[in-house]
This record gives sequence, C-alpha cells and structure tokens, in this order.
Amino acid sequence: MNDYLPKKELEPEPDPKKPSTARLAIWIIVGAIGLYLVGSGIWGIVAGG
Repeated sequence: MNDYLPKKELEPEPDPKKPSTARLAIWIIVGAIGLYLVGSGIWGIVAGG
C-alpha cells in the first residue's frame, strides 16, 4: 500500500452532516424520557387520576 502517504490522506473524510455517537445517544435517552412522561400523563387522564 502507499505507506509513504500521511495517515490523514489515506483515511476517508468523515461526513460533516452525520451526528456523533454521543449526540445520538443523548437524543435517544431524552426521547425515551419524554415518551415516558407523555405516556404516563395520558395513562393518568384515561385512568381518571
């Protein structure tokens, strides 16, 4: 292979529009908490609490 090229030139450039893994995990966790709150609120209304 081309060992004389710098490592940066051998690797493809990352997609700037792709979110990072940490940001994706935060969105999933926040979405799950929000879904739980909305679901428990609807359940409370339906149950007559």
